Amino acid sequence: MAEDVLHFGAVRLRVNGSGNLCTGFWSLDNTDIYDMEQFEMSNSPGQEPAHLGNFVGQRARLRVETLDKDEVFRVNRIIIYTKPMWTQLDG
Repeated sequence: MAEDVLHFGAVRLRVNGSGNLCTGFWSLDNTDIYDMEQFEMSNSPGQEPAHLGNFVGQRARLRVETLDKDEVFRVNRIIIYTKPMWTQLDG
């Protein structure tokens, strides 16, 4: 039995920190990569903005990282919005 093909449409993060946060979706074997737009973090953001993605696959890994060594973050909540697209693949 094969898994459904999903559309990973957005991520909503509750993040406290300093610096820029980079997010993206990766396929499990790293063949497909979708980098989302970087955003600046705050110690008291007051909101949980949605960051749009457009990744299609059976499964995905969410990458959350900073690029500079002195940047820190704390993730309190992650919500990933997905929608089924197909129930099987050709072939």
